[in-house]
Amino acid sequence: MKLPIATNRTVAAKVLELFSAHKGEFLLVIAVQIVVALATVVTPWIIGRSFDAVAGGTTAAVIRTYIAIIIASVVVTFVADWFADYRSRVLGQKVFHELRVQLVDAVMHLPLSTVEAAGTGDLLGRTTSDIGRVEFIVRQGISRLMVLTFQVFVTVVAAFLVEWRVGFVVVLSFVPLFFVIRIYLRRTIAAYLASSALRAELSGDITETVEQSATVDSLGMSQVRVRRTTVLLREAWNNERYSALMRTYFAGSMVAVLYAPMVIAILWGAWLVGLGYTTVGAVIAVTLYAQQLRGPLDELGWWIDELQFAAVALARIFGVAEVPSDRVVNDAVPTGDAVSVENVSFSYRDGQPVLREVNFDIAPGERLAIVGPSGAGKSTLGRLIAGVNPPGGGSIRVGGVEVTQLPEALLHQTVALVTQENHVFVGTIAENLRFAKEAATDEELLAALAIVDAAWVGRLEDGLETKVGSGEKELAPSQAQQLALARIVLLDPSVLILDEATSLLDPTAARSAEQALLRVLEGRTVISIAHRLYTAYDADRVAVMIGGEVAELGPHHELVARGGEYASLWEAWQQD
Repeated sequence: MKLPIATNRTVAAKVLELFSAHKGEFLLVIAVQIVVALATVVTPWIIGRSFDAVAGGTTAAVIRTYIAIIIASVVVTFVADWFADYRSRVLGQKVFHELRVQLVDAVMHLPLSTVEAAGTGDLLGRTTSDIGRVEFIVRQGISRLMVLTFQVFVTVVAAFLVEWRVGFVVVLSFVPLFFVIRIYLRRTIAAYLASSALRAELSGDITETVEQSATVDSLGMSQVRVRRTTVLLREAWNNERYSALMRTYFAGSMVAVLYAPMVIAILWGAWLVGLGYTTVGAVIAVTLYAQQLRGPLDELGWWIDELQFAAVALARIFGVAEVPSDRVVNDAVPTGDAVSVENVSFSYRDGQPVLREVNFDIAPGERLAIVGPSGAGKSTLGRLIAGVNPPGGGSIRVGGVEVTQLPEALLHQTVALVTQENHVFVGTIAENLRFAKEAATDEELLAALAIVDAAWVGRLEDGLETKVGSGEKELAPSQAQQLALARIVLLDPSVLILDEATSLLDPTAARSAEQALLRVLEGRTVISIAHRLYTAYDADRVAVMIGGEVAELGPHHELVARGGEYASLWEAWQQD
Protein backbone atom coordinates (compact mmCIF):
# COMPACT_ATOMS: atom_id res chain seq x y z
CA MET A 1 0.00 0.00 0.00
CA LYS A 2 1.22 3.48 -0.88
CA LEU A 3 0.23 6.66 0.89
CA PRO A 4 -2.03 8.87 -1.27
CA ILE A 5 -0.88 11.80 -3.41
CA ALA A 6 -2.87 15.04 -3.16
CA THR A 7 -4.34 16.54 -6.35
CA ASN A 8 -3.12 19.84 -7.81
CA ARG A 9 -6.34 21.49 -6.70
CA THR A 10 -5.85 20.28 -3.14
CA VAL A 11 -2.24 21.49 -3.10
CA ALA A 12 -3.28 24.94 -4.36
CA ALA A 13 -6.07 25.19 -1.79
CA LYS A 14 -3.78 24.12 1.07
CA VAL A 15 -1.03 26.56 0.08
CA LEU A 16 -3.57 29.39 -0.21
CA GLU A 17 -4.89 28.47 3.22
CA LEU A 18 -1.39 28.63 4.71
CA PHE A 19 -0.71 32.09 3.26
CA SER A 20 -4.21 33.39 4.07
CA ALA A 21 -3.37 33.09 7.75
CA HIS A 22 -0.72 35.81 7.17
CA LYS A 23 -2.67 38.05 4.79
CA GLY A 24 -1.31 41.32 6.22
CA GLU A 25 2.33 40.28 5.90
CA PHE A 26 1.69 38.86 2.45
CA LEU A 27 0.16 42.13 1.19
CA LEU A 28 3.07 44.10 2.68
CA VAL A 29 5.55 41.93 0.80
CA ILE A 30 3.60 42.37 -2.44
CA ALA A 31 3.53 46.17 -1.99
CA VAL A 32 7.29 46.35 -1.43
CA GLN A 33 7.93 44.01 -4.37
CA ILE A 34 5.94 46.37 -6.60
CA VAL A 35 8.15 49.25 -5.45
CA VAL A 36 11.23 47.18 -6.34
CA ALA A 37 9.84 46.36 -9.77
CA LEU A 38 8.93 49.99 -10.47
CA ALA A 39 12.38 51.18 -9.42
CA THR A 40 14.10 48.75 -11.80
CA VAL A 41 12.37 50.18 -14.90
CA VAL A 42 13.37 53.77 -14.20
CA THR A 43 17.00 53.46 -15.38
CA PRO A 44 16.31 52.21 -18.97
CA TRP A 45 13.62 54.87 -19.40
CA ILE A 46 15.96 57.64 -18.22
CA ILE A 47 18.76 56.38 -20.49
CA GLY A 48 16.41 56.51 -23.48
CA ARG A 49 15.26 60.02 -22.54
CA SER A 50 18.90 61.09 -22.22
CA PHE A 51 19.68 59.95 -25.79
CA ASP A 52 16.71 61.87 -27.17
CA ALA A 53 17.60 64.92 -25.07
CA VAL A 54 21.20 64.95 -26.28
CA ALA A 55 20.10 64.43 -29.88
CA GLY A 56 17.67 67.33 -29.61
CA GLY A 57 20.08 69.59 -27.75
CA THR A 58 19.87 69.99 -23.97
CA THR A 59 21.67 71.50 -20.99
CA ALA A 60 24.09 69.94 -18.52
CA ALA A 61 21.56 70.56 -15.76
CA VAL A 62 19.07 68.21 -17.42
CA ILE A 63 21.72 65.48 -17.76
CA ARG A 64 22.70 65.94 -14.09
CA THR A 65 19.03 65.59 -13.14
CA TYR A 66 18.79 62.37 -15.11
CA ILE A 67 21.93 61.03 -13.40
CA ALA A 68 20.49 61.92 -9.99
CA ILE A 69 17.26 60.10 -10.83
CA ILE A 70 19.22 56.99 -11.88
CA ILE A 71 21.23 57.04 -8.64
CA ALA A 72 18.05 57.50 -6.60
CA SER A 73 16.35 54.60 -8.39
CA VAL A 74 19.35 52.34 -7.71
CA VAL A 75 19.29 53.25 -4.00
CA VAL A 76 15.53 52.71 -3.77
CA THR A 77 15.88 49.38 -5.57
CA PHE A 78 18.62 48.22 -3.20
CA VAL A 79 16.80 49.22 0.01
CA ALA A 80 13.37 48.01 -1.08
CA ASP A 81 14.79 44.75 -2.43
CA TRP A 82 16.59 44.08 0.85
CA PHE A 83 13.47 44.80 2.90
CA ALA A 84 11.25 42.74 0.59
CA ASP A 85 13.67 39.81 0.75
CA TYR A 86 13.80 40.02 4.55
CA ARG A 87 10.02 40.16 4.97
CA SER A 88 9.55 37.35 2.42
CA ARG A 89 11.95 35.10 4.30
CA VAL A 90 10.20 35.84 7.61
CA LEU A 91 6.84 35.06 6.01
CA GLY A 92 8.25 31.92 4.42
CA GLN A 93 9.63 30.72 7.74
CA LYS A 94 6.23 31.14 9.42
CA VAL A 95 4.45 29.31 6.62
CA PHE A 96 7.02 26.52 6.64
CA HIS A 97 6.69 26.15 10.41
CA GLU A 98 2.92 25.70 10.08
CA LEU A 99 3.43 23.22 7.25
CA ARG A 100 5.76 21.12 9.40
CA VAL A 101 3.31 21.22 12.31
CA GLN A 102 0.48 20.08 10.03
CA LEU A 103 2.61 17.24 8.65
CA VAL A 104 3.66 16.00 12.08
CA ASP A 105 0.03 16.18 13.24
CA ALA A 106 -1.10 14.20 10.18
CA VAL A 107 1.62 11.58 10.72
CA MET A 108 0.71 11.21 14.40
CA HIS A 109 -2.93 10.53 13.47
CA LEU A 110 -2.21 7.98 10.75
CA PRO A 111 -3.73 4.57 11.48
CA LEU A 112 -0.90 2.31 12.61
CA SER A 113 -2.06 -0.34 10.17
CA THR A 114 -1.58 2.17 7.33
CA VAL A 115 1.93 3.07 8.51
CA GLU A 116 2.93 -0.58 8.61
CA ALA A 117 1.40 -1.33 5.20
CA ALA A 118 3.01 1.71 3.53
CA GLY A 119 6.49 0.85 4.77
CA THR A 120 9.15 3.08 6.28
CA GLY A 121 10.61 4.43 3.04
CA ASP A 122 7.51 6.27 1.78
CA LEU A 123 6.71 7.99 5.07
CA LEU A 124 10.38 8.73 5.77
CA GLY A 125 10.77 10.29 2.33
CA ARG A 126 7.77 12.57 2.87
CA THR A 127 8.97 13.75 6.27
CA THR A 128 12.62 14.30 5.27
CA SER A 129 13.53 14.82 1.60
CA ASP A 130 10.11 16.17 0.58
CA ILE A 131 9.91 18.58 3.48
CA GLY A 132 13.50 19.65 2.74
CA ARG A 133 12.62 20.40 -0.88
CA VAL A 134 9.67 22.53 0.20
CA GLU A 135 11.80 24.27 2.84
CA PHE A 136 14.17 25.57 0.14
CA ILE A 137 11.31 26.94 -1.95
CA VAL A 138 9.44 28.51 0.98
CA ARG A 139 12.47 30.13 2.59
CA GLN A 140 14.17 31.41 -0.56
CA GLY A 141 11.94 30.75 -3.54
CA ILE A 142 8.93 32.79 -2.44
CA SER A 143 10.95 35.98 -2.25
CA ARG A 144 12.67 35.48 -5.60
CA LEU A 145 9.55 34.33 -7.42
CA MET A 146 7.61 37.37 -6.29
CA VAL A 147 10.41 39.80 -7.19
CA LEU A 148 10.96 38.22 -10.59
CA THR A 149 7.25 38.05 -11.43
CA PHE A 150 6.67 41.71 -10.63
CA GLN A 151 9.84 42.72 -12.46
CA VAL A 152 8.69 40.95 -15.62
CA PHE A 153 5.18 42.42 -15.42
CA VAL A 154 6.29 46.00 -14.71
CA THR A 155 9.06 45.84 -17.33
CA VAL A 156 6.61 44.71 -20.01
CA VAL A 157 4.18 47.49 -19.06
CA ALA A 158 7.00 50.03 -19.14
CA ALA A 159 8.06 48.84 -22.61
CA PHE A 160 4.51 49.38 -23.86
CA LEU A 161 4.31 52.84 -22.31
CA VAL A 162 7.64 53.98 -23.78
CA GLU A 163 6.92 52.74 -27.31
CA TRP A 164 4.02 50.37 -27.82
CA ARG A 165 4.98 49.49 -31.40
CA VAL A 166 8.34 48.06 -30.35
CA GLY A 167 7.04 46.80 -27.00
CA PHE A 168 4.27 44.81 -28.70
CA VAL A 169 6.73 42.97 -30.95
CA VAL A 170 9.01 42.27 -27.99
CA VAL A 171 6.15 40.76 -26.01
CA LEU A 172 5.02 38.79 -29.05
CA SER A 173 8.49 37.27 -29.33
CA PHE A 174 8.05 35.82 -25.82
CA VAL A 175 4.98 33.79 -26.86
CA PRO A 176 7.09 30.68 -27.65
CA LEU A 177 8.17 30.74 -24.00
CA PHE A 178 4.63 29.78 -23.01
CA PHE A 179 4.72 26.67 -25.19
CA VAL A 180 8.22 25.72 -24.01
CA ILE A 181 7.11 25.84 -20.37
CA ARG A 182 3.84 24.04 -21.10
CA ILE A 183 5.55 21.14 -22.88
CA TYR A 184 8.19 20.92 -20.17
CA LEU A 185 5.70 20.81 -17.31
CA ARG A 186 3.46 18.29 -19.05
CA ARG A 187 6.36 15.86 -19.51
CA THR A 188 8.21 16.29 -16.22
CA ILE A 189 5.62 16.33 -13.42
CA ALA A 190 4.98 12.58 -13.72
CA ALA A 191 8.75 11.97 -13.85
CA TYR A 192 9.29 14.03 -10.70
CA LEU A 193 6.52 12.13 -8.90
CA ALA A 194 8.13 8.85 -9.87
CA SER A 195 11.54 10.18 -8.84
CA SER A 196 10.32 11.11 -5.35
CA ALA A 197 8.62 7.74 -4.90
CA LEU A 198 11.73 5.87 -6.07
CA ARG A 199 14.01 7.85 -3.77
CA ALA A 200 11.73 7.08 -0.84
CA GLU A 201 11.61 3.37 -1.69
CA LEU A 202 15.36 3.23 -2.21
CA SER A 203 16.01 5.03 1.08
CA GLY A 204 13.73 2.65 2.96
CA ASP A 205 15.30 -0.38 1.28
CA ILE A 206 18.86 0.66 2.15
CA THR A 207 17.88 1.67 5.69
CA GLU A 208 16.24 -1.70 6.35
CA THR A 209 19.23 -3.58 4.93
CA VAL A 210 21.70 -1.64 7.10
CA GLU A 211 19.62 -1.80 10.28
CA GLN A 212 18.96 -5.52 9.87
CA SER A 213 22.40 -6.40 8.51
CA ALA A 214 22.89 -9.17 11.08
CA THR A 215 19.64 -10.87 10.01
CA VAL A 216 20.48 -10.42 6.32
CA ASP A 217 23.90 -11.99 6.85
CA SER A 218 22.68 -14.88 9.00
CA LEU A 219 19.98 -15.86 6.50
CA GLY A 220 22.28 -15.52 3.50
CA MET A 221 20.10 -12.80 1.97
CA SER A 222 22.94 -10.48 0.93
CA GLN A 223 22.66 -11.19 -2.79
CA VAL A 224 18.87 -10.89 -2.69
CA ARG A 225 19.10 -7.46 -1.06
CA VAL A 226 21.85 -6.37 -3.47
CA ARG A 227 19.74 -7.42 -6.47
CA ARG A 228 16.72 -5.56 -5.13
CA THR A 229 18.75 -2.40 -4.52
CA THR A 230 20.33 -2.69 -7.97
CA VAL A 231 16.89 -2.87 -9.62
CA LEU A 232 15.74 0.22 -7.73
CA LEU A 233 18.93 2.09 -8.62
CA ARG A 234 18.48 1.20 -12.30
CA GLU A 235 14.89 2.48 -12.25
CA ALA A 236 16.00 5.67 -10.49
CA TRP A 237 18.81 6.17 -13.03
CA ASN A 238 16.47 5.76 -16.00
CA ASN A 239 14.02 8.20 -14.47
CA GLU A 240 16.74 10.76 -13.70
CA ARG A 241 18.14 10.41 -17.23
CA TYR A 242 14.74 11.27 -18.69
CA SER A 243 14.36 14.22 -16.30
CA ALA A 244 17.86 15.46 -17.20
CA LEU A 245 17.05 15.31 -20.92
CA MET A 246 13.91 17.36 -20.33
CA ARG A 247 15.85 19.91 -18.28
CA THR A 248 18.41 20.17 -21.10
CA TYR A 249 15.60 20.77 -23.59
CA PHE A 250 14.13 23.40 -21.31
CA ALA A 251 17.45 25.21 -20.76
CA GLY A 252 18.29 25.25 -24.48
CA SER A 253 14.85 26.48 -25.44
CA MET A 254 15.03 29.21 -22.81
CA VAL A 255 18.33 30.51 -24.24
CA ALA A 256 16.84 30.77 -27.75
CA VAL A 257 13.64 32.40 -26.54
CA LEU A 258 15.36 34.91 -24.25
CA TYR A 259 17.91 36.23 -26.77
CA ALA A 260 15.43 36.65 -29.62
CA PRO A 261 13.44 39.63 -28.18
CA MET A 262 16.49 41.88 -27.87
CA VAL A 263 17.55 41.23 -31.47
CA ILE A 264 13.99 41.75 -32.70
CA ALA A 265 13.68 45.00 -30.73
CA ILE A 266 16.83 46.42 -32.34
CA LEU A 267 15.91 45.40 -35.90
CA TRP A 268 12.23 46.30 -35.68
CA GLY A 269 12.99 49.53 -33.82
CA ALA A 270 15.62 50.60 -36.38
CA TRP A 271 13.08 50.08 -39.17
CA LEU A 272 10.50 52.19 -37.29
CA VAL A 273 13.09 54.94 -36.68
CA GLY A 274 13.88 54.97 -40.39
CA LEU A 275 10.18 55.45 -41.14
CA GLY A 276 9.97 58.23 -38.58
CA TYR A 277 7.47 56.46 -36.32
CA THR A 278 9.64 56.59 -33.20
CA THR A 279 12.89 57.91 -31.77
CA VAL A 280 16.27 56.33 -31.17
CA GLY A 281 15.89 56.91 -27.43
CA ALA A 282 12.60 55.02 -27.31
CA VAL A 283 14.10 52.07 -29.19
CA ILE A 284 17.11 52.05 -26.87
CA ALA A 285 14.84 52.10 -23.81
CA VAL A 286 12.70 49.20 -25.07
CA THR A 287 15.82 47.26 -26.11
CA LEU A 288 17.21 47.72 -22.60
CA TYR A 289 13.89 46.49 -21.21
CA ALA A 290 14.13 43.42 -23.46
CA GLN A 291 17.69 42.84 -22.26
CA GLN A 292 16.56 43.45 -18.67
CA LEU A 293 13.88 40.77 -19.05
CA ARG A 294 16.47 38.12 -19.86
CA GLY A 295 17.77 37.85 -16.31
CA PRO A 296 14.39 37.56 -14.52
CA LEU A 297 12.96 35.19 -17.13
CA ASP A 298 16.06 33.01 -17.09
CA GLU A 299 15.96 32.82 -13.30
CA LEU A 300 12.20 32.23 -13.40
CA GLY A 301 12.86 29.26 -15.66
CA TRP A 302 15.22 27.82 -13.05
CA TRP A 303 12.71 28.45 -10.27
CA ILE A 304 9.94 26.86 -12.33
CA ASP A 305 12.00 23.67 -12.35
CA GLU A 306 12.48 23.90 -8.59
CA LEU A 307 8.80 24.70 -8.22
CA GLN A 308 7.91 21.41 -9.91
CA PHE A 309 9.97 19.50 -7.37
CA ALA A 310 8.26 21.48 -4.59
CA ALA A 311 4.79 20.90 -6.07
CA VAL A 312 5.44 17.16 -6.19
CA ALA A 313 6.76 17.27 -2.62
CA LEU A 314 3.71 19.22 -1.45
CA ALA A 315 1.39 16.72 -3.15
CA ARG A 316 3.10 13.92 -1.22
CA ILE A 317 3.10 15.91 2.05
CA PHE A 318 -0.56 16.94 1.86
CA GLY A 319 -1.42 13.40 0.78
CA VAL A 320 -0.55 12.15 4.28
CA ALA A 321 -3.57 13.99 5.68
CA GLU A 322 -5.84 12.33 3.09
CA VAL A 323 -5.46 8.86 4.57
CA PRO A 324 -8.97 7.94 5.73
CA SER A 325 -9.51 6.91 9.31
CA ASP A 326 -10.02 3.20 9.86
CA ARG A 327 -12.67 3.84 12.50
CA VAL A 328 -15.74 5.93 13.27
CA VAL A 329 -15.58 7.42 16.77
CA ASN A 330 -18.43 8.50 19.02
CA ASP A 331 -18.77 10.11 22.45
CA ALA A 332 -19.41 6.89 24.37
CA VAL A 333 -17.23 6.44 27.47
CA PRO A 334 -16.23 2.94 28.68
CA THR A 335 -17.70 1.87 32.00
CA GLY A 336 -15.47 -0.64 33.73
CA ASP A 337 -12.61 -2.80 32.46
CA ALA A 338 -14.54 -5.74 31.01
CA VAL A 339 -13.41 -6.97 27.58
CA SER A 340 -15.77 -8.72 25.19
CA VAL A 341 -14.63 -10.48 22.00
CA GLU A 342 -17.53 -11.69 19.84
CA ASN A 343 -17.24 -13.62 16.57
CA VAL A 344 -14.03 -11.81 15.65
CA SER A 345 -12.41 -12.61 12.32
CA PHE A 346 -9.48 -10.91 10.67
CA SER A 347 -7.13 -11.24 7.72
CA TYR A 348 -4.21 -9.15 6.53
CA ARG A 349 -4.81 -10.32 2.97
CA ASP A 350 -8.03 -11.37 1.29
CA GLY A 351 -8.58 -15.09 1.39
CA GLN A 352 -5.95 -15.68 4.09
CA PRO A 353 -7.77 -15.49 7.45
CA VAL A 354 -5.61 -15.09 10.55
CA LEU A 355 -8.47 -15.19 13.09
CA ARG A 356 -11.70 -17.17 12.77
CA GLU A 357 -14.81 -16.61 14.90
CA VAL A 358 -12.95 -15.86 18.16
CA ASN A 359 -15.22 -15.55 21.21
CA PHE A 360 -14.50 -14.91 24.90
CA ASP A 361 -15.21 -12.45 27.69
CA ILE A 362 -12.75 -11.10 30.26
CA ALA A 363 -14.13 -9.90 33.58
CA PRO A 364 -12.94 -6.61 35.11
CA GLY A 365 -9.63 -7.16 36.90
CA GLU A 366 -9.14 -10.64 35.42
CA ARG A 367 -5.76 -11.81 34.16
CA LEU A 368 -5.94 -13.81 30.93
CA ALA A 369 -2.94 -15.54 29.36
CA ILE A 370 -3.04 -16.32 25.64
CA VAL A 371 -0.73 -19.15 24.56
CA GLY A 372 -0.20 -21.22 21.46
CA PRO A 373 2.28 -22.01 18.71
CA SER A 374 3.79 -19.35 16.45
CA GLY A 375 1.38 -18.16 13.77
CA ALA A 376 -1.70 -19.02 15.82
CA GLY A 377 -2.90 -15.37 15.77
CA LYS A 378 -2.04 -14.42 19.36
CA SER A 379 -0.32 -11.12 18.58
CA THR A 380 -2.93 -10.24 15.96
CA LEU A 381 -5.69 -10.70 18.53
CA GLY A 382 -3.77 -8.47 20.95
CA ARG A 383 -3.50 -5.76 18.28
CA LEU A 384 -7.23 -5.93 17.63
CA ILE A 385 -8.10 -5.62 21.32
CA ALA A 386 -5.71 -2.64 21.55
CA GLY A 387 -7.49 -0.99 18.62
CA VAL A 388 -4.44 -1.04 16.33
CA ASN A 389 -6.44 -2.80 13.60
CA PRO A 390 -10.23 -2.94 13.30
CA PRO A 391 -11.62 -6.48 13.16
CA GLY A 392 -12.66 -7.77 9.76
CA GLY A 393 -15.79 -9.22 11.31
CA GLY A 394 -17.42 -9.35 14.73
CA SER A 395 -16.88 -6.86 17.54
CA ILE A 396 -14.47 -6.09 20.37
CA ARG A 397 -15.75 -4.01 23.28
CA VAL A 398 -13.96 -2.56 26.27
CA GLY A 399 -16.19 -1.28 29.02
CA GLY A 400 -19.17 -1.81 26.75
CA VAL A 401 -17.82 0.38 23.92
CA GLU A 402 -16.40 -0.77 20.58
CA VAL A 403 -12.64 -0.12 20.61
CA THR A 404 -12.87 1.22 17.04
CA GLN A 405 -15.34 3.87 18.22
CA LEU A 406 -13.14 5.24 21.00
CA PRO A 407 -11.41 8.58 20.29
CA GLU A 408 -7.66 8.11 19.90
CA ALA A 409 -6.70 9.84 23.16
CA LEU A 410 -9.30 7.92 25.18
CA LEU A 411 -8.34 4.64 23.51
CA HIS A 412 -4.70 4.99 24.59
CA GLN A 413 -5.75 5.89 28.13
CA THR A 414 -8.04 2.87 28.28
CA VAL A 415 -6.02 0.15 26.52
CA ALA A 416 -2.23 -0.12 26.38
CA LEU A 417 -0.25 -2.61 24.30
CA VAL A 418 3.38 -3.41 25.15
CA THR A 419 5.36 -5.59 22.76
CA GLN A 420 8.94 -6.82 22.64
CA GLU A 421 9.65 -4.17 19.98
CA ASN A 422 10.55 -1.10 22.01
CA HIS A 423 11.94 2.25 20.93
CA VAL A 424 14.21 4.58 22.85
CA PHE A 425 13.64 8.19 21.86
CA VAL A 426 16.50 10.66 21.60
CA GLY A 427 16.51 12.58 24.88
CA THR A 428 16.94 11.94 28.58
CA ILE A 429 15.58 8.92 30.41
CA ALA A 430 13.16 11.25 32.18
CA GLU A 431 11.88 12.58 28.85
CA ASN A 432 11.43 9.02 27.57
CA LEU A 433 9.31 8.15 30.60
CA ARG A 434 7.24 11.34 30.55
CA PHE A 435 5.76 10.36 27.20
CA ALA A 436 3.38 8.30 29.35
CA LYS A 437 2.72 10.98 31.98
CA GLU A 438 3.90 14.46 31.09
CA ALA A 439 3.49 15.93 34.58
CA ALA A 440 5.20 13.06 36.43
CA THR A 441 7.69 14.10 39.12
CA ASP A 442 11.18 12.64 39.40
CA GLU A 443 9.99 10.66 42.43
CA GLU A 444 7.21 9.08 40.36
CA LEU A 445 9.66 8.23 37.60
CA LEU A 446 12.07 6.57 40.02
CA ALA A 447 9.22 4.65 41.65
CA ALA A 448 8.09 3.34 38.24
CA LEU A 449 11.65 2.26 37.42
CA ALA A 450 11.97 0.51 40.77
CA ILE A 451 8.80 -1.49 40.11
CA VAL A 452 10.27 -2.97 36.92
CA ASP A 453 13.67 -3.60 38.59
CA ALA A 454 15.50 -0.95 36.55
CA ALA A 455 18.01 -0.28 39.33
CA TRP A 456 20.70 0.45 36.72
CA VAL A 457 19.29 3.95 36.21
CA GLY A 458 20.34 4.91 39.74
CA ARG A 459 23.90 3.84 38.98
CA LEU A 460 24.22 6.18 36.01
CA GLU A 461 26.25 9.32 36.62
CA ASP A 462 23.43 11.62 35.47
CA GLY A 463 20.58 9.36 36.60
CA LEU A 464 17.27 10.36 35.03
CA GLU A 465 19.00 13.12 33.06
CA THR A 466 21.20 10.64 31.19
CA LYS A 467 20.82 11.20 27.45
CA VAL A 468 19.91 8.09 25.51
CA GLY A 469 18.91 7.23 21.96
CA SER A 470 20.71 7.60 18.65
CA GLY A 471 24.14 9.17 19.14
CA GLU A 472 23.89 9.06 22.94
CA LYS A 473 24.23 6.33 25.57
CA GLU A 474 23.22 3.03 24.04
CA LEU A 475 20.85 0.93 26.13
CA ALA A 476 20.76 -2.84 26.08
CA PRO A 477 17.53 -4.35 24.65
CA SER A 478 16.52 -5.48 28.15
CA GLN A 479 17.01 -1.94 29.50
CA ALA A 480 14.92 -0.47 26.68
CA GLN A 481 12.21 -2.98 27.55
CA GLN A 482 12.28 -1.92 31.18
CA LEU A 483 11.76 1.69 30.13
CA ALA A 484 8.72 0.58 28.14
CA LEU A 485 7.32 -1.26 31.16
CA ALA A 486 7.98 1.76 33.39
CA ARG A 487 5.94 3.88 30.98
CA ILE A 488 3.04 1.49 31.48
CA VAL A 489 3.27 1.92 35.25
CA LEU A 490 3.03 5.69 34.75
CA LEU A 491 0.25 5.41 32.17
CA ASP A 492 -1.86 3.19 34.45
CA PRO A 493 -4.30 1.94 31.76
CA SER A 494 -7.61 0.23 32.46
CA VAL A 495 -6.69 -2.70 30.21
CA LEU A 496 -3.10 -3.84 29.68
CA ILE A 497 -1.94 -6.16 26.89
CA LEU A 498 1.54 -7.64 27.28
CA ASP A 499 2.71 -9.22 24.03
CA GLU A 500 5.88 -11.02 25.12
CA ALA A 501 6.78 -7.71 26.75
CA THR A 502 9.46 -9.25 28.98
CA SER A 503 10.96 -11.64 26.43
CA LEU A 504 14.26 -9.74 26.34
CA LEU A 505 14.77 -10.14 30.10
CA ASP A 506 16.22 -13.28 31.60
CA PRO A 507 13.52 -15.64 32.96
CA THR A 508 14.03 -14.70 36.62
CA ALA A 509 14.02 -10.95 35.96
CA ALA A 510 11.10 -11.31 33.56
CA ARG A 511 8.87 -13.07 36.07
CA SER A 512 9.85 -10.63 38.80
CA ALA A 513 9.03 -7.66 36.55
CA GLU A 514 5.69 -9.15 35.50
CA GLN A 515 4.63 -9.91 39.06
CA ALA A 516 5.65 -6.43 40.22
CA LEU A 517 3.76 -4.90 37.32
CA LEU A 518 0.65 -6.91 38.15
CA ARG A 519 0.83 -5.85 41.79
CA VAL A 520 0.92 -2.19 40.79
CA LEU A 521 -1.92 -2.73 38.31
CA GLU A 522 -3.99 -4.70 40.82
CA GLY A 523 -7.64 -4.54 39.80
CA ARG A 524 -6.81 -3.80 36.16
CA THR A 525 -7.64 -6.20 33.34
CA VAL A 526 -4.43 -7.79 32.04
CA ILE A 527 -4.01 -9.87 28.88
CA SER A 528 -0.62 -11.60 28.58
CA ILE A 529 0.47 -13.11 25.28
CA ALA A 530 3.08 -15.52 26.55
CA HIS A 531 5.79 -17.83 25.34
CA ARG A 532 6.94 -18.59 28.91
CA LEU A 533 4.20 -20.65 30.49
CA TYR A 534 4.77 -19.45 34.06
CA THR A 535 2.77 -16.43 32.87
CA ALA A 536 -0.12 -18.77 32.13
CA TYR A 537 0.38 -20.47 35.50
CA ASP A 538 0.00 -17.11 37.28
CA ALA A 539 -3.07 -16.07 35.26
CA ASP A 540 -6.71 -16.49 36.26
CA ARG A 541 -7.53 -18.16 32.95
CA VAL A 542 -5.66 -19.41 29.91
CA ALA A 543 -6.78 -19.20 26.26
CA VAL A 544 -5.07 -21.63 23.90
CA MET A 545 -5.05 -20.50 20.26
CA ILE A 546 -4.53 -22.91 17.39
CA GLY A 547 -4.84 -21.85 13.75
CA GLY A 548 -6.57 -18.56 14.50
CA GLU A 549 -9.18 -20.09 16.82
CA VAL A 550 -9.53 -20.44 20.59
CA ALA A 551 -9.12 -24.18 21.05
CA GLU A 552 -9.25 -24.21 24.87
CA LEU A 553 -10.22 -21.72 27.56
CA GLY A 554 -10.10 -22.14 31.31
CA PRO A 555 -7.96 -22.01 34.47
CA HIS A 556 -4.48 -23.52 34.34
CA HIS A 557 -5.20 -26.54 36.53
CA GLU A 558 -8.39 -27.44 34.64
CA LEU A 559 -6.67 -27.33 31.26
CA VAL A 560 -3.79 -29.45 32.53
CA ALA A 561 -6.24 -31.99 33.93
CA ARG A 562 -8.14 -32.04 30.63
CA GLY A 563 -5.10 -33.45 28.83
CA GLY A 564 -5.58 -31.42 25.66
CA GLU A 565 -3.43 -28.95 23.74
CA TYR A 566 -2.50 -26.89 26.79
CA ALA A 567 -1.52 -29.96 28.78
CA SER A 568 0.85 -30.95 25.96
CA LEU A 569 2.35 -27.45 25.87
CA TRP A 570 2.77 -27.42 29.66
CA GLU A 571 4.44 -30.81 29.71
CA ALA A 572 6.84 -29.86 26.90
CA TRP A 573 7.70 -26.56 28.58
CA GLN A 574 8.42 -28.22 31.92
CA GLN A 575 10.73 -30.70 30.25
CA ASP A 576 12.66 -27.83 28.62
